Amino acid sequence: MTTPDPTLERWRLILGRAASQSLGADGEGEVVARDAALDWLYGRDEELRNRGIRRGGARQGGSEESTLTTVDWLDDIHRLFPKETIERLERDAVERYEITDIVTDPTVLERIKPNQTLLRAVLRTKHLMNPAVLELAKRIVEAVVRDLMEKLAHDVRRAFSGTRSRRRSLSKQRNNFDAKRTIRANLRHYRADEGRLYLEKAYFVSRVRRYVDQWQVILVVDQSGSMVDSVIHSAVTAACLWSLPGVKSHLVAFDTNVLDLTREVEDPVELLMKVQLGGGTDIARAVAYATTLVENPRRTIMAVISDFFEGGDPHRLVRLVRDLVEEGTYVLGLAALDESANPTYDRELAGRLVSVGAHVGAMTPGQLAEFVAEHVAR
Repeated sequence: MTTPDPTLERWRLILGRAASQSLGADGEGEVVARDAALDWLYGRDEELRNRGIRRGGARQGGSEESTLTTVDWLDDIHRLFPKETIERLERDAVERYEITDIVTDPTVLERIKPNQTLLRAVLRTKHLMNPAVLELAKRIVEAVVRDLMEKLAHDVRRAFSGTRSRRRSLSKQRNNFDAKRTIRANLRHYRADEGRLYLEKAYFVSRVRRYVDQWQVILVVDQSGSMVDSVIHSAVTAACLWSLPGVKSHLVAFDTNVLDLTREVEDPVELLMKVQLGGGTDIARAVAYATTLVENPRRTIMAVISDFFEGGDPHRLVRLVRDLVEEGTYVLGLAALDESANPTYDRELAGRLVSVGAHVGAMTPGQLAEFVAEHVAR
């Protein structure tokens, strides 16, 4: 059997079985199987059908093979496609076509590999699950949170590990290498004919541990559906900050109601299982509650994580933020706290918060850890 042309195969997958005769790929078992898997998902796209675009006939009547179940489809894509494609297909299934049995069917949950797309789906659909299915779904939450914790813990340790001092050190570690001093001290060993600098002696700097006074970090996170990534990363960030000496972290989730989840901060899995996504948005009410947690305004960072589409009273929110800033609290308005930090938010309200002293932007969890470290060490 001849090896199929990769270019023709890509066009075959794009165009579907309607292109079989023209491209000559009909009859190739694996190619047909990949096409059937793609058609099972994208054949349901109403927008494409309205534009007169059809991938093929897998979802039409006639003497076709039996319709794939979700379990069969998952088995097929894991057999037929590379990892990156599998993740994209699973994400489209859950987020674009809302195939909820991917996270509500126990037979599917037992097979599927945890990832952040599925974690988001679990958080959105856990209210549909019976207790047995919820326990299986929790496996996804635990696996993804563990992975995120490991990544962020590294960033937090690095942010709080200390700053370089001017004192020399006998500890010859790559991170402590003093490049400028080493070059300056060895310039006499530079050989122009070779274009090389020979090092007779290398210099290293020591590090001093940051002194951390007691600070509060209060994360106030919008749990509306559009902020699901920020909810996940806020839970993980709060858990990592909780373990730091001298830092007291809080997590407050809100929609039109306010839920103080600080007691669950040490266990971000249980915390996320208690979050209820959706509902309205009352940022002012949440900030008013968070204000009651402030013990020493000049030793407090309050990060309000929201898209700032306020459903409550925006004038009250601006007044509250102004009062916090005037008392010495450092107020951060984060339109996103996730790995991409690429938000959509109400710029008009965000601008009003900036005008009263808040700092508005977007951060990754690692950047927030660095920000906290820089301020608590002053």
